[in-house]
Amino acid sequence: MKVFKWLGIVAVVYIVFVLLFESVFLGMYQPSFEDPEGCSNVDGQNPLRSDCGIPMVVITTTDDKGESNNTMVARFITEGKLYVSAHHWTRGWYKAALKNTNVRGEIQGNVEDYTAVSVEGEEFELVAAGFPLPFSARFLMGFPPPRQILRLDPYLK
Repeated sequence: MKVFKWLGIVAVVYIVFVLLFESVFLGMYQPSFEDPEGCSNVDGQNPLRSDCGIPMVVITTTDDKGESNNTMVARFITEGKLYVSAHHWTRGWYKAALKNTNVRGEIQGNVEDYTAVSVEGEEFELVAAGFPLPFSARFLMGFPPPRQILRLDPYLK
């Protein structure tokens, strides 16, 4: 019986940790895991050093009321195209980008307008295989639902 008690305590501690990590650390602080000095080129390729971290983009989505919301997410490039993925429990920015596909992205101070396109099928498999989520990341995020990926196409005026 003591084993079940300890397993229950460990499970509760883990759940609280994941909630705090997702909502407070990532949700409120929105840390950048990229070197602030601009460790990689704007296109996310060619790291300048080996300790560059994760290339980031600040996505600005707009809701039905016209209110903007900024969210910092990891960016990656596959075959010259810019992608972002929703792989945490909180996916409000992703849902907002699907509702209003006109988004703005800021990469190392460069602001561009994009059209958000949901990625599925063969393209999804290609991108997901190129940038898998390691076990350690999935553990920290509480083993979230399957990731969803958006391609950010340059907005054509």
